[in-house]
Amino acid sequence: MFADREDAGRQLAKALVKYKNDQKQKTSKNVIILAIPRGALVIGEILHKALGAPLDIIVTKKIPHPMSEEFAIGAVGPGGEFFIDYEAAGGTSDAYIQEQRARLEKIVEEKYERYRGKRPKPDIKGKIVILIDDGIATGSTMLAAIHVVRKMGAAKIVVAVPVAPPDSVAKVAIEADEVVCLMQPVPFFAIGAFYDDFRQVEDEEAIAILQRCR
Repeated sequence: MFADREDAGRQLAKALVKYKNDQKQKTSKNVIILAIPRGALVIGEILHKALGAPLDIIVTKKIPHPMSEEFAIGAVGPGGEFFIDYEAAGGTSDAYIQEQRARLEKIVEEKYERYRGKRPKPDIKGKIVILIDDGIATGSTMLAAIHVVRKMGAAKIVVAVPVAPPDSVAKVAIEADEVVCLMQPVPFFAIGAFYDDFRQVEDEEAIAILQRCR
């Protein structure tokens, strides 16, 4: 159990200590932390301070299958980045994919502007990216983020979460280069069940965290 997201962040920081920048030696491990808004930003602020690595966000939107909103066939990320799982897409038309891509790109860009204003998005090409969330349930959101970040040129992707079910960790581990998960409970009910305090993080708090960590 975690007391709250701050507690989870402190525990994750210990598990990620090998990625800490050495301020005294003025050495950089070329690491950037990307949080899935909004809850993960609370954890991200802790990691930003502990590891000396920049913190930003990763926003993706899943492209739904035309016959099922719950079934993703791809994802759209910042700057027009996107991927399609052609096996999952099956006979989905290119016209449908392009229509969804255009619609979701607009939503993604609106979210970036809401949280970050007009600042340029970080260049992650060649960097070690630590992808964080306050937990993983099915893994679909994290998998979308991994695919998009990979297309953006990350050299290494480390997924770091406080809690997730073992089957979801296994799915994520296939796509990520490394997975750090502090708890893999069985049975798994919901992410919030493993926090004493799992209050909702509002947009205002998320924006304030990003401003503090600039």
